[in-house]
Amino acid sequence: MNNDDSLRHGMPRRRFVQLSALAAGGVISGALFTGAARATAMSDDYKMTKKQPALTPRFAYVGSRTTKERGARGVGITVYSYQPETGACTLTQTLDDLVNPSFLTFDHQQRHMYCVHGDQSEVSSFSVDALTGKLTKLNTVSTQGKNPVHLTVDPTNKYLAVANYATGSFALIFIQQDGSLGALTHVEELPGEPGPHKVEQVSSHPHMIPFDPSGRFLVVPDKGLDRIFVYRVQNNNASLAATQVSMVRTREGAGPRHIVFSLNAKYGYVVNELNSSITAYGFDAKKGVLTPAQTLPTLPAEFTGDSRAAAIVMAPSGRHVFVSNRGHDSIATYTLEQNGLLKANGHTDSQGRKPRFMNMTPDGQRLFVANEETDTIVAFDVDPHSGGLTASGQSIKTGSPVCMIFKTV
Repeated sequence: MNNDDSLRHGMPRRRFVQLSALAAGGVISGALFTGAARATAMSDDYKMTKKQPALTPRFAYVGSRTTKERGARGVGITVYSYQPETGACTLTQTLDDLVNPSFLTFDHQQRHMYCVHGDQSEVSSFSVDALTGKLTKLNTVSTQGKNPVHLTVDPTNKYLAVANYATGSFALIFIQQDGSLGALTHVEELPGEPGPHKVEQVSSHPHMIPFDPSGRFLVVPDKGLDRIFVYRVQNNNASLAATQVSMVRTREGAGPRHIVFSLNAKYGYVVNELNSSITAYGFDAKKGVLTPAQTLPTLPAEFTGDSRAAAIVMAPSGRHVFVSNRGHDSIATYTLEQNGLLKANGHTDSQGRKPRFMNMTPDGQRLFVANEETDTIVAFDVDPHSGGLTASGQSIKTGSPVCMIFKTV
């Protein structure tokens, strides 16, 4: 694909095509999803397609890279007023004194926001104005590690978990009553032998650290070790600690990056960056154990160029999963079958270069794709039945965008 041609004004998006070869190229383990497991998945408690409450976004927040070392053109964090009817975003605030605010997250009441500072060793906290959506910085603390890339707030809003990519660890930091960050009380180093990639897998590289849907476990895909770790956190109100409860190995050189879960919490889906694939796992929510079941490519069978898989998004309906490809510059779409396996549907042009991150509005109507190298975030309307993507005509021009989240309350 000629990336420059895909950016010409007025050129239509790549046709959304059915790729039977993509599905045929997948590796499927049927043992996990047959017999009793299949019957359970098909039973009345199956909720993947259950209609979820509509959450209308009011504000959008974009984090960008800012440093010369990254060749970045970003300004920091930008805040937008969001119009649900059209998907238009109007700039209302710019925080331009931040270094590489490359991933953002809210607390569970959306009263406070937190960001990592990529390539640094810090995270920051902000208060969020309920009426205007504007941010006020509260404080910054150390993660005792290098290059924090992802962070998440625990279900009780008591602490923050941060993945330190470069130093192969994660940190646990208390959250104060005013939303500011308090003491870092625990740093956990991830164990294991690096994968075979001589550049990207020289050591442990945790790339994400979400909680599972039950909120009982932290799940940590480690791109450097080709492993996915599951931890339980102990909070005694004075200190925090973490205990590993399980670990699953991926295919050698896969480079697991991010994970999402099905609505019924029985399945997890991991995007593997280095070999451009997606793996479906069964998930035992009681034990915190992932069991691999299926692997599919994220690229078309005929594509022979260089590309890395990046973001993975679960539709709020639970019916579709989307994966971005940096290099092929596309969004791969999958349908979730009732047995937890994936069906590959096709690819849509990202309308820019290197779609590092993407996020869907909480109401499921639009997917926003952040094309880091062409400084655009492009909005796509989402067909709720097929998962098909159509460029809406709305886009945001901002330097080196790498994260986007939405405020609904």
